Amino acid sequence: MTTLPSLKNFLWVASSIALWVLMCTPVHAQWKKIPSSAIPRGADGKPNLAAPAPRLDDGRPDLSGIWASSGGYNQNLAKDLKPADIPYQPWAKSLADERATGLHEREDPDANCLPQGVPRIDGVPPPWKIVQTPGFVLIVYEAFNLWRQIFLDGRELGEDFTPSWMGYSTGKWEGDTLVVDTKGFNGKTWLDQAGKPATDALHVIERFRRKDFGHMDIQITIDDPKAYTKPWTITEQAHFLPDTELMEFICNENNVDLEHLKGTPVK
Repeated sequence: MTTLPSLKNFLWVASSIALWVLMCTPVHAQWKKIPSSAIPRGADGKPNLAAPAPRLDDGRPDLSGIWASSGGYNQNLAKDLKPADIPYQPWAKSLADERATGLHEREDPDANCLPQGVPRIDGVPPPWKIVQTPGFVLIVYEAFNLWRQIFLDGRELGEDFTPSWMGYSTGKWEGDTLVVDTKGFNGKTWLDQAGKPATDALHVIERFRRKDFGHMDIQITIDDPKAYTKPWTITEQAHFLPDTELMEFICNENNVDLEHLKGTPVK
């Protein structure tokens, strides 16, 4: 018998396959007169994803392009950790355990077409596009047509901010790694599909490092003193998607997820 958590995972997998089919459709299906790209290719014409990471004129690694998570972190952000390694506050552990039963799936913001938030959106199946400039980095997410600005100009988040789903991001370069600090959350997001909680005190540190042309590590530190006794860190992997573009993703247009899930929907 299929359990509800398994059913939801199945729905995610099914939607991911559909998205992958769309992503694998040649970009020529949408566009004509496409200029040749700077993607390195082997003698057979296939992209050489093991080629060195590209660099800009200022010597910084160029993170630009379309990327996708290597999988699993949307379902369980801590999938590479032991359960005991997650330093929950007692109330957060109790809530995470309750959500993990699958009885509250309809309360997941994602199931209600609400933003996945940071860092969860780094690990969802749909891809995302990085646009890099000297003053800021823009990430455009196919999921729900969301976006982030990461400011590199030295600004700091003030005290009188509007709490948000995606937070407010600033960044700096440490060698070849882009270090991103994000704060200012509204406390409504789940860190993953399993239901790990977050509060308005959440502070996320992401470290983006492009290892070669086709592979990037994203080290993510969760610092939320209201939900966890100390910061904890995981590392996701992302891979470059050549010869493709983002597609429109309007969740509210055909959200058939909720009717299959148990619990009370978000109001």
